Amino acid sequence: MTGRRLRRVWRILDDLAGRSHHRVVGILLRQLEQNQEAVDLAVDVVTRAVPSATGRARMGDIEHAGDDHRRQLVVELAASLTTPIDREDLFRLSRSIDDVLDNLRDFVRENDLFGAPTMDAAVPALIAVREGLALLRRALQQLVDHPTDVADLVLAVRKRAGVVRRVYQEAIGRLLAGDVTSEMLRQRELLRRIDVVGLRLAECCDALADAMLKRIV
Repeated sequence: MTGRRLRRVWRILDDLAGRSHHRVVGILLRQLEQNQEAVDLAVDVVTRAVPSATGRARMGDIEHAGDDHRRQLVVELAASLTTPIDREDLFRLSRSIDDVLDNLRDFVRENDLFGAPTMDAAVPALIAVREGLALLRRALQQLVDHPTDVADLVLAVRKRAGVVRRVYQEAIGRLLAGDVTSEMLRQRELLRRIDVVGLRLAECCDALADAMLKRIV
């Protein structure tokens, strides 16, 4: 048996044993880890624990790592015979996770470009994003061996995304009650960016919820 055919046989046996499912989920989890690192960095930048320029540079490294994991997922999906959920849904989920990271990157970059305005209102929204990402991580960890636990965790993630929207709306309301200044406009743009992060987090929920529904049907 040639080396290529032998590798093919091992791949089939690997898939039948379910190890490929864990590999796919493992890549998603590593991609998600970059998001969690990114939101922690965003909090540090907003609270001035990390200078805005330093945070911007670090965020670039985090984004590159996230992109690498996304490429690994594409390779793994192409090689795997079976997956824990549909390939289309895995790709959609990975893309949504990547969109969260992209908007966190944009938030940190714009914060630096705008001169790091005071952003106290952003902290509770970013904390809600952090909590949502942690819950999404738990949902992915249950995907292969305990799929019935995923739905409740997805609902909890969506609630965290709702908190982000609520914090954004309340903060915008306070801003609009004051005078229109350059500081106010900078804060409004940054708050909008965090709101988009919450929307992308909600899209992660939709992708995973749709995938789990297909499993039931």
